[in-house]
Amino acid sequence: MTRVPPPSPLPPLPVTTANEIAGREIVERLGIVRGLTVRATGFASGLTGAIKSIAGGQIREWEEVCDRARSDAYVRMIDHARRLGADGIIAMRYDTNEFSQSATEVLAYGTAVRLAPRTTS
Repeated sequence: MTRVPPPSPLPPLPVTTANEIAGREIVERLGIVRGLTVRATGFASGLTGAIKSIAGGQIREWEEVCDRARSDAYVRMIDHARRLGADGIIAMRYDTNEFSQSATEVLAYGTAVRLAPRTTS
């Protein structure tokens, strides 16, 4: 199940893992932006997931926790970029770090940029 970020009243902000945005020229790099969240599985989903992990296979309860964490980190990264006045984010990545068996940090980060239409010469 993929969790889609909630719709924003603001126009979409292009985000890419590439170092450029097709059809646009980067006129200014504003710096690194990030969104961070720390998630725990909770007792019920943790217990259900632990039981399912014994048998093997897909563990939907843990997938949902991971998906929500990535989505929240992504939205926070975009909010950070908007506060800087960015028109886009390039070189976007995710990183994770496990604090304990039940808590994981998810970081979404990239470079905030200002864009202009690409001019052809």
